[in-house]
Amino acid sequence: MPAFITLVNFTDQGARSIKDSPERFEAYKALAEGLGVTVKSVHWTQGPYDLVLITEGPEEGAMLSALKMAQLGNVRTQTMRGYSASEMRGFVKKLG
Repeated sequence: MPAFITLVNFTDQGARSIKDSPERFEAYKALAEGLGVTVKSVHWTQGPYDLVLITEGPEEGAMLSALKMAQLGNVRTQTMRGYSASEMRGFVKKLG
């Protein structure tokens, strides 16, 4: 199953209601699971991003879950496709 790394920043609205962040995450997790996406881990972070999510699932489900999360106005997201070591080995073999 494809892996995705999502970098999350709180908007002003999200920062004002920061105390609700754990509950918002639980709501996101339920929504993602309904789209066939498994949340492998979540980390509230210090530095340039406020949260990092690691998910696995179909590309469409991952995209829809990130869009629905952003649609609520509490966060901005950047989602990247991640590749495992075995997937990378397959790519490298094709280089010749």
